[in-house]
Amino acid sequence: MLSAPGGTPAGFPGGTGVTRINVYTWDAVDGQCGGSPHLHTATTESYVVVAGRGRVQTLSSTGFDEHPLTPGTVLWFTPGTVHRLVNDDGALEIVAVMGNSGLPENGDAVLTFPEPYLDDPERYRLAATLPGDGTVEAREAAVVARRDLAMEGFLALRSRVEAEGPQALEHLYRQAAALVQDKVGTWSALVRNGPLAQARQSLEHLEQLSRADGSHLHNAVVRSASPTSAEPVYGMCGRLQTWNLMPSAAEPATPVRPD
Repeated sequence: MLSAPGGTPAGFPGGTGVTRINVYTWDAVDGQCGGSPHLHTATTESYVVVAGRGRVQTLSSTGFDEHPLTPGTVLWFTPGTVHRLVNDDGALEIVAVMGNSGLPENGDAVLTFPEPYLDDPERYRLAATLPGDGTVEAREAAVVARRDLAMEGFLALRSRVEAEGPQALEHLYRQAAALVQDKVGTWSALVRNGPLAQARQSLEHLEQLSRADGSHLHNAVVRSASPTSAEPVYGMCGRLQTWNLMPSAAEPATPVRPD
């Protein structure tokens, strides 16, 4: 992990990631508009609502729930929570803060496609991958098709959870774990070099401070990051603006220096 002078980790606080989401306004099969239902296998996600009104529908250990989202709402959920954003007024905008920066960008998200897709990694990959180019209309049609496929699986799963209880999620969890199994090596390195490295350094600083040693304060530095793309990109829940907050030697965050 790239460090500032004196060994200070250069990543964003807590090894987290930040994404700005303008939630989709396309109607789904149930007449509600919003994003693609999915879950994360190792990452906690939080929402800070900055504009608009909507809901997040979830399937978790408590069954099916709906949580209202209004400006000022802060809501978070742990790995395994199936979540679907619903945009009630067409203006829902969220800042999502993700644990384990780099994991979601490297595959820690499993869409709730119907079971035959989840049982076949190649079929799942083909259905989950959006085209990298083409007209806006063609790309948006691909986003909607992926969302609708995830909705098909989500609605069937919701019915099972409402009939059988949270144990109906067991098969999905086994499928999700199998789909991400080959990514764990990369993810482990990201966690070690991000949130774990920052936590260890914080403990080192506390140990120094317990001796009235503030020498690490001389390494103070300010950093900033620019958006990763000039225009928002198509994500699972909406149009996304992202930032590179866990820099590497090849692509460091920009230090802010005096004029």
